[in-house]
Amino acid sequence: MNLSLYLLTVLIWGTTWIALKLQLGVVAIPVSIVYRFGLAALVLFALLLVSRKLQVMNRRGHLICLAQGLCLFCINFMCFLTASQWVPSGLVAVVFSTATLWNALSARVFFGQKIARNVLMGGGLGLLGLGLLFWPELAGHTASPQILLGLGLALLGTMCFSAGNMLSSLQQKAGLKPLTTNAWGMAYGASMLALYCGFQGIPFDMEWNTRYIGSLLYLVIPGSVIGFTAYLTLVGRMGPERAAYCTVLFPVVALNVSAFAEGYQWTAPALAGLVLVMLGNVLVFRKPRPALDICRSELAREDR
Repeated sequence: MNLSLYLLTVLIWGTTWIALKLQLGVVAIPVSIVYRFGLAALVLFALLLVSRKLQVMNRRGHLICLAQGLCLFCINFMCFLTASQWVPSGLVAVVFSTATLWNALSARVFFGQKIARNVLMGGGLGLLGLGLLFWPELAGHTASPQILLGLGLALLGTMCFSAGNMLSSLQQKAGLKPLTTNAWGMAYGASMLALYCGFQGIPFDMEWNTRYIGSLLYLVIPGSVIGFTAYLTLVGRMGPERAAYCTVLFPVVALNVSAFAEGYQWTAPALAGLVLVMLGNVLVFRKPRPALDICRSELAREDR
């Protein structure tokens, strides 16, 4: 079950970039985000009410959902979309993939979970692999003020994403399922972003054509309702640090789709990067040997 959720998340979020590109046009980016998560919240509430699975939350649960909505469905997206104006998409992907390490550190600080060595090593290999994958895109950019600002925003967005993971994990430990918390979180996130758009005077335009509506529906149903539910379920089941390795694999899927749809050419460094990413994936999901088994192995060696 975990493997199915993991692959589903990687495949969905690895292809949402196509829909995001199709969203560019008349509608302002923040407004598109409001439409996406507002509609996703409505879909989730409808499903939960029909199936009678909407869980009742107390004040604490709603406050955590409010914070989760702010981190995962508002600030996170605004940071990355703003950063993408100045920073190459490959570099943004590399920064976002550090979520594996941030989640491991946050789980240690807030939940007292031991940081597994294989997770750190796997995350490091994944970062190195992504660096090789996007090296041609990264090599020609200097550290201008705009690039540094974009990197700062991308890092802030990654930390918000990681904080949202921790909040979801906290809710699941309290017995609240991702379907319910996502519904409220998306509603809160969309509402706060809508208030921001109103305050900034950003018009709520709409493009009534197949391109925009089709891409919006893809982002709402697979990209948000299914993708975030699958991912945050993994956070509860596998731990935030292992689930976050999805962020390393998203760009790999995106590049493969680009090779098919846009003629992306694989190079030797890119293939080497792909190998490192997959090795990192193996390391992250390798189960550490229990201490007792290690001691027995050492004793057996001494007896020999």
